[in-house]
Amino acid sequence: MAREYNKLICNKPEGRSMAIRWGSYAVKGLHDELIQTRGKPRPAASQLCQFLHGLSDKEIEEYKSASELAIKLMGITFTVYSDQDGGAIDRAWPFDIIPRVIDKREWKEVERGLIQRVKALNMFIADLYGQQKIVKDGVFPAELLKDSVNYRPQCVGVKPPQGVWAHICGSDLVRDKDGKFYVLEDNLRVPSGVSYMLENRQVMKRVFPEMFGNENILPIDDYASKLYDMLASLSPRKVAKPEVVVLTPGIYNSAYYEHSYLAQQMGAELVEGSDLTVGDDDCVYMRTIDGLKRVDVIYRRIDDLYLDPEAFLPESTLGVPGLLRAWKAGKVALANAPGAGVADDKVVYAYVPDFIRYYLKEEPLLPNVPTYRCIYKEEREYVLGHINELVVKPANESGGYGMLIGPQASEEEREKFRKLIKSNPRNYIAQPMLTLSTAPTMVGNRVEPRHLDLRPFILSGKETYVTTGGLTRVALRKGSTVVNSSQGGGSKDTWIVDTEGGN
Repeated sequence: MAREYNKLICNKPEGRSMAIRWGSYAVKGLHDELIQTRGKPRPAASQLCQFLHGLSDKEIEEYKSASELAIKLMGITFTVYSDQDGGAIDRAWPFDIIPRVIDKREWKEVERGLIQRVKALNMFIADLYGQQKIVKDGVFPAELLKDSVNYRPQCVGVKPPQGVWAHICGSDLVRDKDGKFYVLEDNLRVPSGVSYMLENRQVMKRVFPEMFGNENILPIDDYASKLYDMLASLSPRKVAKPEVVVLTPGIYNSAYYEHSYLAQQMGAELVEGSDLTVGDDDCVYMRTIDGLKRVDVIYRRIDDLYLDPEAFLPESTLGVPGLLRAWKAGKVALANAPGAGVADDKVVYAYVPDFIRYYLKEEPLLPNVPTYRCIYKEEREYVLGHINELVVKPANESGGYGMLIGPQASEEEREKFRKLIKSNPRNYIAQPMLTLSTAPTMVGNRVEPRHLDLRPFILSGKETYVTTGGLTRVALRKGSTVVNSSQGGGSKDTWIVDTEGGN
């Protein structure tokens, strides 16, 4: 394979303009996902790089146009909210045709680390709503629990089916320049993005069908069936086909496309709060044209506080009155369970390696990014004195909002964050500015390195399932490390390639 690749590099087919020249693609000391050193692809990416090198400008344009047309025809969109008028705009999903490639052998190690991590997180959540042994033993500070905005006292004493609270988790991974994967954060409330992972693959199959015939790319098509099986296993009724529904806030939610997509893929009903009611028997029913129909499992895409106006925010019109009562009575299953977000906190994140050691008596297989916890005086003083070198994050924001990228911020912005940290140290952590890995990305008809991350999805039920790869998000702006689509980011398909041809 290496000989064939080098031959292709040196012997350009006569009469063809080679748009992608790997010899001029500069990795600049970073970890690049496809290219090891100038002109040399990683083994798992060698066939892909060979194929791309053989494309002309015209062919690249045709492939790009084909991907844009596929996205349009498939109706793949995401929602952006305007700061000016508060309105919502649906935009076509930003997609790059060059996939990210990871060797299967490396991915298996990542998979083991994710399973270990999610197991410990579920044990931590169960402990907090139970005996709180981890607090009593001094491993997790009581003041963090006291000030947690996602801790739900209403859930104390509940024991959900199979002992699982976070049934669907999306953990964000990054690589530093050392090539090692680090966990950047865990998303345990209503993690989103898996529909785009699945749709990215469908687009690539339409655009590059020949690659899927030649490469040993592991499939991802079983996610929807795995999700349904996991949800169905939670049913309080032992029936052949439990009634599973996806509860959405409605069409104006930024992830509504995903809600409808997953419901359709699972063959489940997509419902809003007004479609459901809780009966005197504490069972949940769905309103249909044939009358009320009992619901067994709710895959909820609504935040805790809006789930049930009886238990949480009385003014919520998105949820279902009495839903928490039905869940606590064991008459309906909720995924993710209310209260799971207590572990979806960037300050709590800093303690996950301790959770793994405490509950599992194991060393973490996937490391955290080094993190400074501003609740501790010594660490806080370091952050305040080195804020120009660090990334400062609030505990419960998402989407890249509310954080400070110290090296890129003005002194005025840094001073503002110093005051925020001093006034509420529990709400902030800080991390060193990582040199995120890059991957070749189409810019016009040429390739340039762009930074990226990865969000695999982990399903926890009777068994634990990790997606083969995940959602790769890429910062399309040169030099940017912000990958969120709402802030100029895009996406790539993620290929886990079996270079050994095994199972």
